[in-house]
Order: sequence, then structure tokens, then C-alpha cells
Amino acid sequence: MLRELPVIVLVALVIAVVLKTFLVQVFVIPSGSMEPTLQVGDRVLVDKLTPWFGSEPERGEVVVFKDPGGWLESDHKPSTDGTVVRHIKSVFSAVGVLPSEDERDLIKRVIGVAGDTVECCDAQGRLSVNGTPLDEPYIAPGNVPSRITFKVTVPQGRLWVMGDHRDLSADSRYHMGNPGTGTVPVANVVGRAFVVAWPLSHFGQLSVPDSLSSLPVRVAGSSAVGPVPAEPPLVMGVLGVLPVVVRRWRSHRRAGSVAD
Repeated sequence: MLRELPVIVLVALVIAVVLKTFLVQVFVIPSGSMEPTLQVGDRVLVDKLTPWFGSEPERGEVVVFKDPGGWLESDHKPSTDGTVVRHIKSVFSAVGVLPSEDERDLIKRVIGVAGDTVECCDAQGRLSVNGTPLDEPYIAPGNVPSRITFKVTVPQGRLWVMGDHRDLSADSRYHMGNPGTGTVPVANVVGRAFVVAWPLSHFGQLSVPDSLSSLPVRVAGSSAVGPVPAEPPLVMGVLGVLPVVVRRWRSHRRAGSVAD
């Protein structure tokens, strides 16, 4: 048994790396920009498989995405860890238990997809998408939908994203002077966060708010609208994710993906 232990460990690590790369990855929440939905230190599971089949993020989903450029501070503090500790951290980072020191990912909620006009604020101080005011129970207590006024039409292949803690989140609103008017390329999306896995006191599914899921689909460059396809229920665990991903992919193929 002891002779087989190194092989078992190696196989387990290989499986973990493959799962992280192609199926599900653990991400650690580094800041309070998504409070109260996500707390600092929470571990979330991110579905990385469905984008491989052409599935695009939908309104209300919480997504992890690569920095489009200039969203994160460019300087890093040098590590003070010893060589052994750095190697151990690298192994844990490879399997998704710890974040990588050079990780350049962000996590926000999708508010607008291609073709949407996102505006804030109306006479009642509400955020609206395509003229429909949103009920946003997920934003942090004491926050208003936005202290920055704006009106943006999301270009093709891009997303308008905002943090749930509006007063702490340097999201799309703060980058409207960048190419894409503050929007994020769909190609930068790593995956969709669907479960808070740790700590157990925060364990639970990240659902899509009704106010966003009930909005009609809008095709970029067109006034055509239609009902949003129903999402299948999420199943917890790596094995349970597979049938959910397949059903979701098939659903998108039948209903048509959100317009580019």
C-alpha cells in the first residue's frame, strides 16, 4: 500500500488539475466588492465547461473574468515566503485550493448583455435595463444602485458587470473611458460561479435574481425580444455538475444563445 501511495497522490493531483482546467475551479474571494452575496475569503465553485460549448453569460449570473486591462493594480508586493512554502503554495494553487499569486481575475454580476441599454438612475433612483427598472435585493445594505449616473448600450461580444457592494466595487462604471465603454469581452470570461463551497456557514447556490432572469432577450442591433430560456436546477458536487452542464448546453442549442 505504501508503494502505491505516491502513484495515488500523483493521479489525484492530475485529476484535480484536469478538473480545474476544463470543468470546475475553486476561486477565493479577495475583496468585499460582491458583499453581501460573497464575503472575503469565501471559496466559490466556477463552471468552466459550458463556455467551451458556446454558452454565454446571462443577466444576473456571477462570473469570473480576466482583467480587460487596467481594472487591477499592476504592482505586486514581493513574496516573503521561503522556497519550500512557495512550492507548497504552487501545488495548492495548481489544484485550485489557493489562489495563484499572479492570478488576474475578477468576479462581478452580469447586468447587461450585448444589445442591452443599461441606465442609472431613474426618478426613483433605480437601475434599469432596456427601460425596465430593476429590483435589486442583492446589493449591500445602505448602498444605492449607483452614485455614478450613466447610460450605456452594451456592444456585441461584451458584458456590463457590476459588484453587489456598489460603493466598493470598481466595476464597469469606473472604466467607461476605456475601449468598450467599460464593458468586458465575453472572451475574457473564465466561467460562472454557481456555489459558495466554503466556509460551510456560507454554503449555498448562487441563484439568478428574478428581476434580471425575467427580462426578455434582446438581440444586438435589433428590437426583437423573446422569453429567457429556463435554467435547469444545479446539482452539487463535481459528478453532479456534468449532467447539469450537458443539459444547459443542449438548452442553449435549442433556444439560441444570447445575442453577441
